[in-house]
Amino acid sequence: MIRTRVIGTGSYLPDRVVTNEEIALPLGLPPAQIQRLTGIRERRWAAEHEAPSDMAIEAGRRALDADGCEASAIDAIILSTTSPDMAFPSTACYVQRGLGCKGVGAFDVSASCSGFLYGLSMAQAMIHSGQVRTCLVVASEVKSRFLDPKDEATAMLFGDGAGAVILRGEEDRSPEWRGVLGVRLHADGSRHGLIRIPAGGSRTPSSLDTLARQEHVLRMQGASLFRVAIRRIEQAVQDILKEFGVRLGDIKQVVLHQANGRILTQVADRLGIPQDRLSSVIERYGNTSCGGLAWAASLVRW
Repeated sequence: MIRTRVIGTGSYLPDRVVTNEEIALPLGLPPAQIQRLTGIRERRWAAEHEAPSDMAIEAGRRALDADGCEASAIDAIILSTTSPDMAFPSTACYVQRGLGCKGVGAFDVSASCSGFLYGLSMAQAMIHSGQVRTCLVVASEVKSRFLDPKDEATAMLFGDGAGAVILRGEEDRSPEWRGVLGVRLHADGSRHGLIRIPAGGSRTPSSLDTLARQEHVLRMQGASLFRVAIRRIEQAVQDILKEFGVRLGDIKQVVLHQANGRILTQVADRLGIPQDRLSSVIERYGNTSCGGLAWAASLVRW
């Protein structure tokens, strides 16, 4: 039986550190209040010359180095982003060129915060179908360029960064094999208005009017999204554990989407996840959307 296993991981963070003191000034808020509301103390923002492909290439290169894997071994590249270098060609094609993975399939996935797991699911399906043996999955976001510095709902939350994994299909019939047990994806299109960039697509093309109305920045209904996120994340975790017959007590590390420190705390409390098993880097890096690797759920045995 072909199993998918993570054989290498890599990440990249921009050098620029943006503190709450810098964020607080245009918002007119005390820096301590930002940390209290979000759990974030600082975040990283890309330099002017850095694009999502630049960060993805570096994260991908580090993932290759982690396992001593050559770029020639990669059969496909799946890149998750909602802040692409440009509308087309895909950002994944820039990554393919940058890493020297000549001729392999490369495409983008746009699923925002769940994007990495959507890409992981696609890679697993391609491996199981026999299309590829080794796949690079990268998530890279430069959300800082789509923020209104005076918008309390978004300005304090988002940071930039990239993460990458290399998945490989291997023949394994042992009952305790190590790898991706399963990925389950969900969406709720009826709530698409909770977080969006209103203009810039074909529905509402860019114009002087859309620029004047500031419709090219991220807008979010924070309170409503907060409540939905807690319920959906909790349910997704419970569903996938039940499906694969895994008890929460068997989980050594829980990695949830780093959306907001209060969301992490509430989900952990509702599920009964001990703090020492909950992975949290949001204090230092903020919400990097799909770049932080997280409604989707997956189980991985290391």
